[in-house]
Amino acid sequence: MINRISFFNTVVFILLSFVSTKADSIWQNLEPGLKFGVFKSPFYSDSIKGRIRVIKIDPDRYDFLLLNASAPGEGENLSVKKWCRKHNLVAAINAAMYQTDYLTSVSLMKSSKHVNNSRLSKDKTILAFNRTNNSVPILKIIDLQCDDFGFWKQKYRSFVQSIRMISCKGANVWSKNQPKWSIAAIGTDKTGNVLLIHSELPHTVHNLINIIKDLPLNIERAMYLEGGSEAQLALITEDKEFEWVGQYSESGLYPSVTPYIPNVIGIARK
Repeated sequence: MINRISFFNTVVFILLSFVSTKADSIWQNLEPGLKFGVFKSPFYSDSIKGRIRVIKIDPDRYDFLLLNASAPGEGENLSVKKWCRKHNLVAAINAAMYQTDYLTSVSLMKSSKHVNNSRLSKDKTILAFNRTNNSVPILKIIDLQCDDFGFWKQKYRSFVQSIRMISCKGANVWSKNQPKWSIAAIGTDKTGNVLLIHSELPHTVHNLINIIKDLPLNIERAMYLEGGSEAQLALITEDKEFEWVGQYSESGLYPSVTPYIPNVIGIARK
């Protein structure tokens, strides 16, 4: 039997009609301020599913939302695509890893309306958005080794803490000796765009960091969000819905249905 998610991803790739270029990518302009790119991985050069998918967002044109099943009025975990449908989002991705209660983030996670986890952990990066004034970027990945969180936490209302991938000095900070898994991540480029990144087929995080640093993304900072079969990315255009889901580690197997998760970062049209 053909795996439903694998087949769907293949169809999505064909529908988008991407053709390789020298840079192995073409940005598809979906609407003003929103682009979608597919990039080859050197570890899966002949595999459609092995492509790395990136949604590039101009934060001047889109709002960033932190959505939690633990928040008042929510009450249930959903797949990333179903979170999109429920809140009329154009795109969404995991908002960091969660604990065994299937609700609470591993580290700091809060918005102006709801606190999911108030604990600041040892993880080195914090995604900050919903700024309090226009003197700072709309969205910032705070590096706790380079940036004063005491200063920056006064400038934003929403925070998602997770593991650093690319430091403020541009360094790959993950060990080479790690297992492979599917990966969802978020980054910012040197002109302020936000990058939602998804690797459907397993990579070591170290190798994926090296790949995205070498791609024409102009990436500046990046933060790990989730891995394995829970790592998801969804994109909803005016006439199509797309969903990419990770595998169970290196098993090559996909979940029979998309896992429901408690926390997502959503992208909404202003």
